[in-house]
Amino acid sequence: MPPMKSRSDVAAVILAAGLGRRFGGPKAGAQFRGQTLLVHVVALARNAGLKPVIAVVSDAQLVPEGVVGVVNPKPERGLSSSLQLGIAAVPPGMAALVLLVDQPTLAAESIAAMLAARGRRPILAAGSGGRLAPPVLLEPEAFPVVATLAGDIGLREVFHRNPGLVHAVPVPVHAPDIDTTDDLARLEAG
Repeated sequence: MPPMKSRSDVAAVILAAGLGRRFGGPKAGAQFRGQTLLVHVVALARNAGLKPVIAVVSDAQLVPEGVVGVVNPKPERGLSSSLQLGIAAVPPGMAALVLLVDQPTLAAESIAAMLAARGRRPILAAGSGGRLAPPVLLEPEAFPVVATLAGDIGLREVFHRNPGLVHAVPVPVHAPDIDTTDDLARLEAG
């Protein structure tokens, strides 16, 4: 597949419907530097030129204006259900860049690297320190593998099951996840 440089055919899919068990509740509406985590990640997607921006949430009231909100009515089914709902909302023929609501400090350069690497394989994952992690870019031909997931399993399982479909895009460092309120406080302070 020849490299595709256009950002106009890449949608952002922000996973923001998690129950946040370790956090003490859903993270999407948590405040970080004066705005919700979801607003921060939406800004990352918009600044990268991704359209549409799709947010899979547990509460439609959290969805910022101009964002396609997809409510996961059963977030207790796990990450795979949110991922499947988000991918189903991507317009036909478009690729999807999957972003996590708990990574508001993701470097714009990491997103740019993902977009620049398009065409190498159907699945691109950020690679640093020997580990693959979000953001993850899925070309439309990779969407069917998302349907095979169940439970609280995300794309890491796809990487293991389908290594021939995956290309690691080098990034200097993975964005930190906010898993607990202490993580949020450390990120806010730092």
